[in-house]
Amino acid sequence: MVLGNFAAWNIQNILIRVIISAVLGGVIGLDRGMKHRGAGTKTITIVCLGATLVMLTEQYIQINFPGLANMNRLAAQVISGVGFIGVGTIIVSKHRVRGLTTAATLWASACVGLAVGIGFIEGGVLITLMMLVSLHLLPFVERFATKHSRYCNVFIDLEKNQHLHVVIHNLKEAGIIIDSMEMSEPKVAGEGISVHLVLYIKRAAQRTDIYDILMKLDEVMSVDFL
Repeated sequence: MVLGNFAAWNIQNILIRVIISAVLGGVIGLDRGMKHRGAGTKTITIVCLGATLVMLTEQYIQINFPGLANMNRLAAQVISGVGFIGVGTIIVSKHRVRGLTTAATLWASACVGLAVGIGFIEGGVLITLMMLVSLHLLPFVERFATKHSRYCNVFIDLEKNQHLHVVIHNLKEAGIIIDSMEMSEPKVAGEGISVHLVLYIKRAAQRTDIYDILMKLDEVMSVDFL
């Protein structure tokens, strides 16, 4: 795909880069904003424009002060610096991590801005399109794979630590394999233990079946699926 030579330093190309950067950032942000994510249209557009300005500044220095130019220095700072913004969108709640996609989108938007800022508009447009396709199609693929997967993530709270072997025994009796297990502090300090189990089901079984197996045990206080 050839859109023209936008690497040349003139006011027309500068204006085109800034406008395209705002449009691409706005499109990505609008997609996130409609889903009520942490970083919406304004945030991502500003990140994209800021990254574009960095690359314009780099090119300006290279043209006007060739002995001081380093086209990688400021770009590297942008890529690492945007990570701090992304961290603020990540939330850990009830055994779930939210905001990772938003953080990744912010980082990728900065990269799009850098590409557009230096004149590589084809790359910026292509990556933006692929990002939108991925954000919209991959959730369907993931849901399909999860629905047909024999793996299941379960979080349980036990009254006492020694009750864990009872849970393990009953799951094995039901033909369920424990792929991995991780223990953590309970929700209420000093009372029992919280356990994260990744289960592999040999035969067809619904989550409700696993829920019934676990909740029939007096030792199990609560069950939560991821």
